[in-house]
Amino acid sequence: MPIYYMLFINNHNTSNTVEIMLRRCFLFLLCTAVVSYVEATVPVTATTNEINQLPRKKSVNPGAALYPRATETRDLRNLDGVWNFRKSPTDPEFGYKNGWFEQDLEKTGPVIPMPVPSSYNDIGEDASLRDHVGLVWYDRRFYVPIWWGQNGQRVWLRFSSVHYASQVWVNGQSVMYHEIGHLPFEVEISDVVNYNTSNLLTVVVDNTLLSDTVPQGTIRDIMVANNKVRLEQTYTFDFFNYAGIHRSVFLYSTPQTFIDDVIVNTDIQGLTGFVVYNVTYKSASNAQCVIQLFDKNGTQVAGSQDCAGLMEVGNANFWWPYLMHPEPGYLYTFKASLIGPLGELVDTYSLKVGIRTVTWSNTTIYLNDKPIYLRGFGMHEDSDLRGKGWDPVLWVKNFNLIKWVGANAFRTSHYPYAEEIYQMADEQGVMIIDECPSGDTDIFTDSLLEKHKQSLTELIRRDKNHPSVVMWSISNEPRSANYKADAYFGKVVKHVKSMDLSRPVTIAISQSYLNDKAGQHLDVICFNRYNGWYSNTGSLLNIASYVTEEATAWHRRYNKPVIMTEYGADTIAGLHLIPEYVWSEEYQVALMSEHFKAFDRLRRVGFFAGEFIWNFADFKTTQTITRVGGNKKGIFTRSRQPKASAHHLRARYHSLAAAESGAPPPDIAYYISDHKPPAHEEL
Repeated sequence: MPIYYMLFINNHNTSNTVEIMLRRCFLFLLCTAVVSYVEATVPVTATTNEINQLPRKKSVNPGAALYPRATETRDLRNLDGVWNFRKSPTDPEFGYKNGWFEQDLEKTGPVIPMPVPSSYNDIGEDASLRDHVGLVWYDRRFYVPIWWGQNGQRVWLRFSSVHYASQVWVNGQSVMYHEIGHLPFEVEISDVVNYNTSNLLTVVVDNTLLSDTVPQGTIRDIMVANNKVRLEQTYTFDFFNYAGIHRSVFLYSTPQTFIDDVIVNTDIQGLTGFVVYNVTYKSASNAQCVIQLFDKNGTQVAGSQDCAGLMEVGNANFWWPYLMHPEPGYLYTFKASLIGPLGELVDTYSLKVGIRTVTWSNTTIYLNDKPIYLRGFGMHEDSDLRGKGWDPVLWVKNFNLIKWVGANAFRTSHYPYAEEIYQMADEQGVMIIDECPSGDTDIFTDSLLEKHKQSLTELIRRDKNHPSVVMWSISNEPRSANYKADAYFGKVVKHVKSMDLSRPVTIAISQSYLNDKAGQHLDVICFNRYNGWYSNTGSLLNIASYVTEEATAWHRRYNKPVIMTEYGADTIAGLHLIPEYVWSEEYQVALMSEHFKAFDRLRRVGFFAGEFIWNFADFKTTQTITRVGGNKKGIFTRSRQPKASAHHLRARYHSLAAAESGAPPPDIAYYISDHKPPAHEEL
C-alpha cells in the first residue's frame, strides 16, 4: 500500500473527502499497476478535494461502445444471478489488507446472497444496508468454454453498470477500474482466465459521491462517543442514491481480429434513405469489410465492401415516433463482417438502425423534416426491491403504460438508462432525451469538468446509433446562475459537438431566465418549474399565465425552441378532497389542467416544442419531511397503478396525437351513454 495513503487513513483529523479521494486514487493505482511514488499534501484546512498531487498519467477506461451479442463468430455468456456479498467495515482498507480479492469471500467471513442485477439497498431487512456509505464486495465463480481457448478467441468481461465506482479482479488480479455509474465498461481478460477450472470474479463497489463526482455529493462522519461509526452521504438531487451492480454482467468472446465500433448516421431525400457508416476493427493485419443492410423481412436492400461509406435505400421505410405513423419504430438490420485474405469470415456484428433525421431551427424541432411536438415524462429507473436494477418485466410494463397514455417521448432523468431500454424505445417508436448523470451541477472545477465530459464521451459512444435518441441533455438543474457556468457549459457543449452534430444539445434548467448563464450554448431550451407546488403552493390561479410568460421569456432571450421538462405536484394515491387540496388526486389533476391551458396557448405561438410531466411513476428519495416514502409526483404509483392524473393525461396526449397526426382518439373504457333522448309512447 502506498505510504502516503496509510498515513492519511490513520490520521483522524483528516477530512472524509480527502480520505475518500485517496481511496479512489489507491483503487486506481492498484488497477493500473502504477508503482511510481506520488507526493501528496493536504492544506492545513482541508476542504473538499483540496489535495495536491504531482501529475501522473492516467489510463481512463473508455467505456464500452458495442452491446455484446452472440454472432457467427462471437459467443456470449450472462453472469447474472445470485452472487456473494459483504459490506466493508468502517475501515475501508480492511478488505484489501485481508486479501478479500485473493480468494472466495465466503472463506474470509460471512456473506449474504445478493441478486445481480439489482441495487443492494432494499434487499436486506436492516437500515445499515439500505443507508450504507462506502465499499461493498461481490464475488462469484464462472467458467470459460474451453473451445474459446482452443480457437484462439479473445475473452472479454463487460459490466453494463456499477454505481458509483468499482474495481474488478479476476483470479486475484486487478483487471479494471471504472468511475461514473450508469455506463458500461469492459476489459479483455484472455491472459488471466483459466480454461480447465473455475475463475473467481471479485468486484468492490464504492457509492460515495464527492464534489468532483458525477453526480456530486458530500460526506461527513457520524460519531458516537467520539468514535467514528459510519459515513453519512448527503446530496441535493431528489432521488435515492441506489448502489450496486445495477445491470447485466457479460462474458463474451471475439476473434483476434474483431470489430471494435460501428458508427451509423442517416439522411433522407424524398423517399430515399441514406446510411452513412464507419466500421473500425482491431487487428495486426488488414481485413476487408462486407456491409449488408436488411429490411424487417430479412431482404437485403443495400450493401458495400468498404469499411466506411454511404449506402442508398430506395423507397425506404423511415423511423417514425409512436402515433405519428401507422408503422412506428421501423428498423433495419445493419450487418458488418470482416473477411480475411483467403475469403474466410473473420468477425461479424449486427445492430438495428433506423433511417431518420433530426434537425432544428430557432423555433422548431423536425423529425424527417416534419415538425414534432414531444409529449412525455420525466422518469426514473426505479422500482420496489430492485432499486435501479435492470428488470425486463418492469420495463415492458413501463412501455405498455407509455403507449397507453399516448406519450411519444421521455427523458432519462437524471442519468443514462439500461441499454435494453433504448432498444425497446427504438422498436416501439418512443423518442428519448438522453441525459448524462450530471445533476445539480455546482462548484465548477476543472476536475469536475473532465469527469463531466468523460461521462458524455461514454454516453455518446454507447447511444450514438439509437434512432430513438433525439437530443442530448448534458445536465439537470445545474447552478447555471453562477458566473462560472458560462465557460463551463460552453466547454461541455463543445465537447458534445465534437462527437455528434446530428442531435441538438439541451439542459433542464431550473434557474431564472434572468440569471441563467448556460442557455446561450444550447440548441433547445428546457426548463423545470413547479408553479402551484414549490411556489405559490395550493394556488392554481396564475399557473397558466406564469408558464406562458416564462416560456415566452426564455424564447425571447435565446431565440431557440422551448420545452417544459418538469412540472407537477406530489399526490397520495387514494387521497380525495373536494374542493381540490394539495396532496390529493384532485389537486394533481387541477394543476395539470392549468398547465395544459398554458401549453395550448404556447403551441399556437410556434416556438414551444414539448411538454414533459414530472413524473411517470412515484420513486424513492432520501428521507425528508417533504417526502412520504419518496417522491409522489408520479401519475402512476411505484407499483405502476394509475392515479386519476394518468387518465387525465391520457385524454390529453391522445387528443394531441389526433390533432397533429390524425391518430385515433382513445377509446372510452366504460360505456357512458348513447347521447339520445328517451322514447315516450303517447297515450
